Amino acid sequence: MNRPWKIGIVFDTKKIYLGGHDTHLSFRGLPNVEVVALADSNTEKLEERMAAVRAKRHYTDFIEMFDREKPDIAVLASRLPADHFVQIKAAAERGIHVLCEKPMTNDLQEADELIRIAEAHNVKIAVALLARHALVFRTMKRMIEEGAIGTPLTFYGRGKEDERGGGEDMVVLGSHILDIGCYLFGNPESVSAEVTVEGRPLRREDRSVTKEPLGPVAGDNVFALFRFPNEVRGIFESRKGLFKQQVRMGVSVIGTEGILSVRYDNDRKLRLSRTPFPPEDESAYEEVPLVETRTIPGATEPDFGYLKYFTENNRFAAWDLIRAIEENRQPAANAYNARMTVEMINGVYTSQLEGRVIPLPLKDRTHPLEKNERNEK
Repeated sequence: MNRPWKIGIVFDTKKIYLGGHDTHLSFRGLPNVEVVALADSNTEKLEERMAAVRAKRHYTDFIEMFDREKPDIAVLASRLPADHFVQIKAAAERGIHVLCEKPMTNDLQEADELIRIAEAHNVKIAVALLARHALVFRTMKRMIEEGAIGTPLTFYGRGKEDERGGGEDMVVLGSHILDIGCYLFGNPESVSAEVTVEGRPLRREDRSVTKEPLGPVAGDNVFALFRFPNEVRGIFESRKGLFKQQVRMGVSVIGTEGILSVRYDNDRKLRLSRTPFPPEDESAYEEVPLVETRTIPGATEPDFGYLKYFTENNRFAAWDLIRAIEENRQPAANAYNARMTVEMINGVYTSQLEGRVIPLPLKDRTHPLEKNERNEK
């Protein structure tokens, strides 16, 4: 593209979020981009937010921004999945490409519709599933493929397991963990799960009171077993209230000759155990050096963001989206990946409610917690 890429940012700071991941800063410092506008209904301390994203103009309504500014790419920074359907639909129908915070949606029918619209308008939807861009997980994937831990057997992921543990943890943070399993091993073929509420089996009418509006969520104890290609088994679990201070969230991949592990703390180191025995037997870990070879030509050094992981990988996500548009390919973390995490989460609930192994992808696109007797007949 000869002219700069026009970027429009949608970030309504009147809404209450538990925390941001700096998605709104993804394009800051990248070459050949121009942030034409910020859409935010909150006008208090607006100058600070305009300066942070380096936007030229401000709108209180994102539809007006889309129609007047006609950006090439819309950045949707809300972490609330209920916000995304209307925003992505409006952008895609106008031929505007999208970089969206995760979860893209928590509704499988919405995900299907957004993908249909994007395909019809040749629009690319990138989703901030940042592990697909992160050096630590790219290195993990390469080492697995090179045989560093032998034949991979089991993928084990867990959420933060704080006061949000269980279903809320699975939706908010499990979307990252489940996608890492898909990134490493491909989309799962089936799921079997147990979800409980205060020690009893989940019922369809159960609902959790969540910290943020997330749609239908239930369960304070989730254990799910996924069957990935090549006989790899994937485990996701989250139990409410296990940890309040320490970060428990992380992933491990156990192979016939070793184990690779990452904890989701500030450092996010990749650790390798070379033991061929199970984790409880003589597991001594060493840190794996991470060597970054990727560069973004012409980008300035980042001088913003509260965590290096988000700063670096949001930029790679933004840069990858530009390259994907130019090369007419899907972004590295895209709407199809995001839809699969919704399939996996819905599959967990379906397995518990129906008491059986559930094949993936799902034939029934209705959320299992929202089905009624008429739907089931």
